[in-house]
Amino acid sequence: MRIWSLHPHYLDRQGLLAVWREALLAQAVLRGRTRGYTRHPQLERFRDHASPKLAINAYLAAVHAEATARGYAFDRSKIGPLRAIEPIPVTFGQLACERQHLLRKLAVRDLLLSEQLQADARPQCHPLFRPHPGPVAPWERAPAAGAAPRAHAPD
Repeated sequence: MRIWSLHPHYLDRQGLLAVWREALLAQAVLRGRTRGYTRHPQLERFRDHASPKLAINAYLAAVHAEATARGYAFDRSKIGPLRAIEPIPVTFGQLACERQHLLRKLAVRDLLLSEQLQADARPQCHPLFRPHPGPVAPWERAPAAGAAPRAHAPD
């Protein structure tokens, strides 16, 4: 499961489709509608939020907006209610880690997006998140910058 902290406009088609599916799975977990993935580390930041269900809905809404802007027909009815909520903090270290992880993927799948992300030294984060100084999140499992990819990638 990969719930990107980076803005969805950096994702290629494959990444956007995957994050939609995975965020819907996270939503099902947070609603108690599945027994799988209940201990997935990427869900910690949603569970720690005062309103976890509204937070995942807000996450999905931004992914839906990006998909709609690209002409995709993601089902808006799957998102659930939206309210103004407090953003979730994300560290600059986490954003940098995700940037490197996504660059490795885009280098194979979409060179244009790879170049755009490479040129953006400080990429935007997903609208639900607010960046602040700090290291990579303790729940992160992506290989560190410069490290060899793992045999079983977390996303």
